[in-house]
Amino acid sequence: MLRLLFWIALIAAAVWFWRKFKASNSAPRSSAELDAAPMVRCAHCGVHLPRDRALSLQQQWYCSQAHLEQGPGPSGR
Repeated sequence: MLRLLFWIALIAAAVWFWRKFKASNSAPRSSAELDAAPMVRCAHCGVHLPRDRALSLQQQWYCSQAHLEQGPGPSGR
């Protein structure tokens, strides 16, 4: 029984070291991948989306053309 526990611990340690070594040698990500896109909130439904995909009208952002045409939603949000 003790021999079995020894082998399980040895294999677990080997897997842990292998994963740690593999993670440290991975290629560093570029700064473009690390930067998050600025997010805005739809004035109608409140959903958040990247600013480059949103539509703006009078300093308010909308997620779709339909919500832009409907205007701001209820003010309770």
